[in-house]
Amino acid sequence: MPFEWFIAKRFLQSHRKGGVLSFISIISILGITLGTASLIITLSILAGFEKEIKDKVIAFVTHIQIQGFQGKSLPYSISTLEKIREENPEIKSVSPFVAREGMLRSKSSVEGVFLKGIDINQENSAVSKYLVEGNLLRSSVNSNQIIIGMKLARKLQVNVTDTIIAFGISGTEDLLQPRAKQFVVTGIYESGMSEYDDIYAFTEMTSAQELFSMSDEITGYEISVTDISNVEELSHSLSESLGYPYYVRTMFQMYRNLFSWIDLQKKLSPILLVLIIIVATVNILGMLLMFVLEKVKAIGILSTMGATNKNLQRIFFYQGIIISLIGIGLGNILGLVLCFLQQEFHLISLPSDIYLMTTVPIMMLPENFLLVSTVAFLLSIATTLLPSRAASKIDIISAIRF
Repeated sequence: MPFEWFIAKRFLQSHRKGGVLSFISIISILGITLGTASLIITLSILAGFEKEIKDKVIAFVTHIQIQGFQGKSLPYSISTLEKIREENPEIKSVSPFVAREGMLRSKSSVEGVFLKGIDINQENSAVSKYLVEGNLLRSSVNSNQIIIGMKLARKLQVNVTDTIIAFGISGTEDLLQPRAKQFVVTGIYESGMSEYDDIYAFTEMTSAQELFSMSDEITGYEISVTDISNVEELSHSLSESLGYPYYVRTMFQMYRNLFSWIDLQKKLSPILLVLIIIVATVNILGMLLMFVLEKVKAIGILSTMGATNKNLQRIFFYQGIIISLIGIGLGNILGLVLCFLQQEFHLISLPSDIYLMTTVPIMMLPENFLLVSTVAFLLSIATTLLPSRAASKIDIISAIRF
């Protein structure tokens, strides 16, 4: 072991009997620990927000939606389905749907809804992923089944197996006819996004067609793709291939404001990263300068014993490295523990009508831990250079007199 490394460790230790680290060492390590943990938690929350919002939007609207221009109905065509599937190998699934505004009435209340009829032979991620009570829609039982959100169920004061009446409007603009149909609540879902839990209701596609008198017509097609990064190119290709009256939109176009907000957060995160780490590393700089002042006499003694300027530089350089490694390690552990606790026990809740989710989301990515640790270590090393140079420039005679 180089003697510089040995002396650097001794300088960090407390002078008191039984003390492990000096007060200055503890403060230095604590500053880096809190800075590193804060950044890891911040980046994990940002990643969690992005993932949660994307997952929930995809669950309700999928990657691409094809509808008619100006909201007009489309003919349900097997040939159109086959054309979409065959011409685009990146498409994972295509399913028709019927969706229109309506009203649900229970014994105690009436609420407006967006009723969506889905193909029960195709998996619907919104229904299957967020179902909390009851069962999925099944073809083997009564077709008049409906699945509603938890908030909507509370407003209507209904539970699974209760009966409600759905009202829809059918006909042309000149002759609108209200229609009613009785449904049995088969299941209740809860996504945590009030925008959906308050409004969206799901039923079998043929039931929705009957309610809105659409015969064989549909509202459009929902498309899931294997690679979401190519969704814009695929949307443009489908638009050119299908032409009028098909109107193709991606989830990013339908929820432009929401995803712009996410992008803004991602752009600000590097600035936040740099600022917090700079605060932590400036703390190291100040603490090491205090170490130099505190150890002036020791520096003078080491110089008289033959220690060169390079030896003195290495002592305080190693000291900064030790503080950085301990602080970064503890910061990673603290960040990991706090993220795990939030992920498993949902300690911090959010108002779903503002943040689109009920709890603070966490997504722990190894690259975030590695990025924060690397940047913090590099900046910490850079800040140790000034104090180590200051220590090597101290005059021996002045140091001993001091």
